[in-house]
Amino acid sequence: MTHRSFAYESGVTETNERLEFLGDSVLGLVVTQELYSRFPDLDESRLSPLRSGVVNMRALADVARVLELGASIRLGKGEEVTGGRDKNSLLADAFEAIIGAIYLEKGFDESARVVMKLIAPTLESALAKGAGLDGKTALQELMAFQGKGAPEYVVTETGPDHDKSFTAFAMVGGEAIAEGQGKSKREAEQIAARVAYELLNLSTAD
Repeated sequence: MTHRSFAYESGVTETNERLEFLGDSVLGLVVTQELYSRFPDLDESRLSPLRSGVVNMRALADVARVLELGASIRLGKGEEVTGGRDKNSLLADAFEAIIGAIYLEKGFDESARVVMKLIAPTLESALAKGAGLDGKTALQELMAFQGKGAPEYVVTETGPDHDKSFTAFAMVGGEAIAEGQGKSKREAEQIAARVAYELLNLSTAD
């Protein structure tokens, strides 16, 4: 639970980044295995957006908030004063580090059990949305139905090369409708598109 900002300011050598790297892989494998088993008839093009609906920065950060992990992260003063304890990227990283630690201590079966217990609500919500999880396609189709131009995306990135965070803005008619954060450009765009789709679809329904 030691963020690199704390390590830099305090002279500590170890951070949670290696555990985060491990936990990210464990999470991805657990969710992939679950989806692969549940849906034997779905191909990769359908399974991938389902997985992205569960294993993404915002979803993992929400789980971390439920667990109140933010209070336990060791942060440097700079991150502390800028609200680091509630940043999606830091919370998601902390959750991944916890999963990595459980994997090292208890092995895959126990870490898989913990992952499934903690992400069950997120997973069920993602499954309930089904094909709509492909946010970019859904938003594009909605824009076509409404007679509007195709959506565009503006993406910014922060952080070092080995730990980048991306923020995408879904633009409709030159206006930023929604934003999404992720560890890749694709993930950030998908999240922004899903949020924009939900907002615009709701306003249409009203």
